[in-house]
Amino acid sequence: MTDLAPRIARTDTPEGPGVLLHGRWGAAELGTRRQWKALSAQLHAQQGGAGLGWDLRELQWLDHVGAQLLWNHWGRAWPERLALTDIQRDILERVAEFTVAEPPPPEPWSLAKEVDHLGLLVLHGVDHARHMLQMVGQLVLDLLRLARAPQRGPWRDVSGHLYRMGATALPITALVGFLIGVVLAYLMSLQLRQFGAESFIVNILGISLIRELGPMLAAILVAGRSGSSITAQIGVMRVTEELDAMRVMGIPHGFRLVMPRTLALALAMPLISVWTTLAALAGGMLAADVAMDISPAYFVQALPSAVKVGNLTLAMTKSVVFGACIALIGCHWGLRVKPNTQSLGEGTTASVVTSITMVIIVDALFAIAFKSIGI
Repeated sequence: MTDLAPRIARTDTPEGPGVLLHGRWGAAELGTRRQWKALSAQLHAQQGGAGLGWDLRELQWLDHVGAQLLWNHWGRAWPERLALTDIQRDILERVAEFTVAEPPPPEPWSLAKEVDHLGLLVLHGVDHARHMLQMVGQLVLDLLRLARAPQRGPWRDVSGHLYRMGATALPITALVGFLIGVVLAYLMSLQLRQFGAESFIVNILGISLIRELGPMLAAILVAGRSGSSITAQIGVMRVTEELDAMRVMGIPHGFRLVMPRTLALALAMPLISVWTTLAALAGGMLAADVAMDISPAYFVQALPSAVKVGNLTLAMTKSVVFGACIALIGCHWGLRVKPNTQSLGEGTTASVVTSITMVIIVDALFAIAFKSIGI
């Protein structure tokens, strides 16, 4: 072992036993595997002495790597007896100042904790379901109140929501629907051409777009666009304490906030669905003409015989349910927002995710239910 190698020598002083450090305690020396193992063994041998004195004055070199090693070995506390130079003390004080506490070890896996966490999630879901059921019941009562006195209804709010949720959504839904129709037509043309069944593209596009993809695509776009807007609007009212002011003035939240949005979106969704379906059919018609030489005249002529009117009725019925559910979910998460911006962001995100998931689940339930009755 050379004189530059880091090492520890045991010594006795009038104050008691101590250790004397020699060599260079730096990154270059401690980075050598052989020297690191030898020094680690020497440090491990010194762990038994609680009142051990440390003398660093004989060190030829000490940098922050060596100082960090010593500081960790001391248990991140200064020893009772320590002899060192001013420069060495500055280095150790800097290391002590910027040393980050080690994170606590992860808790071991426990079946009881997992069951408890699952129970909390179930109770949380039951609480949301109870609040949604209360909203639906209150909506029914508000609709009965509106039917008894239509002249006192919030028609101005309904009209405004119809415009914001319906008319302003037409450009984006038409664009997305048109592109989806083009993509579907091109993909199906590659497969139908192999079997000489190009004419069946009218049947496939008509059934898939009018019955399923058109309403569901429109609902997903509206859920991301209008559902989040509903939650954000009501959530901001919670943050600015407008909901509390409405309660103090005796203005019911259900009649002035929930019912107008639900009515507006339930009325607008069938129209948006038809608009999106028509745009998708136009895109499919254009792609079929370009890729398969199927003229738009033949497409328009064959479409009524390929798609029965019952499919359009089913699509409109689903769209009404989609719109009402999206509005109710948006209002639900908006009313549950806490008066802080973090809760507002989390509620808006949860509203969009829940609405899109609900759209897919309800669409699957409609498909199963109407298949059972032969539609």
